[in-house]
Amino acid sequence: MLRILHTGDWHIGRTLNGWSRRNEHAAALAEIEEVIVERQIDAVIVAGDIFDSMAPSAEARGMFYAAMVRIHARRPGLSSIVIAGNHDHAGQLEAPSVLLQRLGTRVVGTLRQAEGRLDPGKHHVILKDSAGCPKACVLVLPFLGVGDIPRVPPEECSGSAIVEGVRRLHASAIEQALEAAAGLPLLVTGHLTLAGAGESEISERRILLGGEHAVPSDIFPPSVAYAALGHLHRPQWVGRPTIRYAGSLFPLSASERAYGHGVSVIEIGEGGVAVEHVALTRPVPFIRLPASGALERSEIPEAFEAMGLDPQLAVELRPFVHVAVKVSGTAAGIRGEVDGIASAFPVRVAAPPEIVRTAALVPGSGDPPGASPPQLKDIDPLELFTRAFLACHQVAPAEIHLRAFAAAREEA
Repeated sequence: MLRILHTGDWHIGRTLNGWSRRNEHAAALAEIEEVIVERQIDAVIVAGDIFDSMAPSAEARGMFYAAMVRIHARRPGLSSIVIAGNHDHAGQLEAPSVLLQRLGTRVVGTLRQAEGRLDPGKHHVILKDSAGCPKACVLVLPFLGVGDIPRVPPEECSGSAIVEGVRRLHASAIEQALEAAAGLPLLVTGHLTLAGAGESEISERRILLGGEHAVPSDIFPPSVAYAALGHLHRPQWVGRPTIRYAGSLFPLSASERAYGHGVSVIEIGEGGVAVEHVALTRPVPFIRLPASGALERSEIPEAFEAMGLDPQLAVELRPFVHVAVKVSGTAAGIRGEVDGIASAFPVRVAAPPEIVRTAALVPGSGDPPGASPPQLKDIDPLELFTRAFLACHQVAPAEIHLRAFAAAREEA
């Protein structure tokens, strides 16, 4: 029996609305360590986006390396595979690979190929059980850049040339890996978006490959026993249960609040492949006020008061709160109003308020007759966006548009 823990999308160094997530990362990585020891895991696959930035801080790097050292110290003989995601700097992630190999860790950030074939020394890993017997082969593929994908003449494909290129790359790499596996079950890693998968509305960047966003799940044929994927933060399988995203460790944005975060444990034995989702404890609560619907502006203070939180709660233990507010007229000033109320309570505001329109917005409808035109500096940016959206599309923006605008403001 071979036991593998599949995880990914750690995003070490991530912040949320200016708040550090360091303590949450420390708690989640410590819990993964316990799962590895208690479940007697033989191998770990981390499917990309180790860091949240291509230039992670020294603290973020230190957290990653310390976690890998602890895990391997507590589980001698463990093999681990780490691939680069679109958030990672592939070359920098690979740079200490010589040292990490001494731990039993294979780090792959870039493709190394010649004449259409991958370097087996870099991209093939044989996994062994606790007795040292080979039990599986892993084809290690990181996030693919445009330069990695074979160019396919338009006349040779019926659809997208990019999708056909991705399909051909996987077909060739899998065929080569099956030869190396010599009858052992084949696993494949990847950091990409598969068509039909559920995506987060805010936290995941759309990976555009020559204008394409997603590729079909059939790039992983039945000969692949398990596909360990990263990039999408919702734990899920696509196409079949053995093509799986492990998901992120905890909510990285307000849109992930309801996800059942965790890791995937895969068992490969005589009966085939079994997959189990193992939930992780949420390090701090992530609360929507209210749980459903939206609050009147006058109800916001009472909703915070009703949470009954200890006013002495340490900052890193305070829950994240996302407030939904009913608005029928102007939304100007709501963000400042919510932030001001929240500052009196032991909470951390996760994102700008979710604006729930109770009636279609008509520009100027909230202004009293004869009022002077407002100054630009006095108008909330969300209000400007809403008016512009209405003028362009003749309908008020839906929730998904408002969330996208909020995310853009966070990144600005």
